Amino acid sequence: MKVLAVNSGPRPDKESYTVMLLNLLVEGMREAGAEVEVVNLREKKIRNCIGCFTCWTKTPGRCLHKDDMTLELFPKFLASDLIIYATPLYFHTINAALAAFMERTLPAALPFFEEGEDGKTFHPMRYQVPPSVLLSVCGFPEASEFDAMLEFFERTRHGEARPVAAICRAGASLLSVPQLGAKAREVFDATKQAGRELVYNMQIAPETLARITQPLGDAKTFGKMGNIYWKTCIAEGVTPKEFDDKKMVPRPQTLDDFMFVFPYGLNTSAAGDRKVRLQFHFSGDISDSCFFAIEKGRADAEQGTCEKPDLIIETPFGLWMDVLTRKADGQKLFMDGKYKVQGDLALMMKLFQKDSD
Repeated sequence: MKVLAVNSGPRPDKESYTVMLLNLLVEGMREAGAEVEVVNLREKKIRNCIGCFTCWTKTPGRCLHKDDMTLELFPKFLASDLIIYATPLYFHTINAALAAFMERTLPAALPFFEEGEDGKTFHPMRYQVPPSVLLSVCGFPEASEFDAMLEFFERTRHGEARPVAAICRAGASLLSVPQLGAKAREVFDATKQAGRELVYNMQIAPETLARITQPLGDAKTFGKMGNIYWKTCIAEGVTPKEFDDKKMVPRPQTLDDFMFVFPYGLNTSAAGDRKVRLQFHFSGDISDSCFFAIEKGRADAEQGTCEKPDLIIETPFGLWMDVLTRKADGQKLFMDGKYKVQGDLALMMKLFQKDSD
């Protein structure tokens, strides 16, 4: 099987969730014996279709543009047994780069009108066009965000030139969250399996697709963490790439945000079989208290004070946020008396060990 994988993502490979999944799909296809060529549209010069219909009249089957699409990609498109369209979701559909590529496949069609079995009018094909697979990712947690894109791809069906499968991974950024590593590995393994199945059967088994698209978290949690993340990027004046390159941490700006974020950085296993209560008393811009009940691998937050805490931390809120986001050295600040700790210091070090890993 000869496969052309068209990646329309604009980001470099290491920064792209589209490429992350595409690479796994291609790996599975190659393991099954397919010959796969990956084309990055960001490296190609493809002019927009100008609707002149020269490819239907003066030069039937050939576009007037002398660019990478006409000279290289269109011939490869026609010579393929299967094409993979890999695109991030932009404004609920494919991005501009893939739209330009697909529009420039117009020379493969004839200008005439025919009626399909479903009663809808379509253009018959001049050339045999390969069936396609859609692979897309988005930042929204709901799979319904892909509905418009899927409807668009369904409309590309012309005889055998049909979409045979669609892999749409919502909430793709969660694939890099360490706490979700086990689920992410299952998604990755299933994506490779999908590649093998496409080569063997020209389809993806429903159970494989379900593993790829399984929920990674609830929408409310996803949205709240996302909002804290974007507020941090805006406050610090950094792009998502710069945030990642600097290994930054989302910075809570309210007590509620702190109570939500803080458990993700705790090594809850340090509590062992005990029920540990960690109390915070904040001063400064935010003067309030909260505590965390840590037990059986969980850390549940509550506002206020608890009875008989195992650890008490008294600190200015802004200073502790500097410690949390690695802007300040927590150990040095403690030695300098900038905040106070009462209780089991060894336990505190174990609980916070995850932050320093």
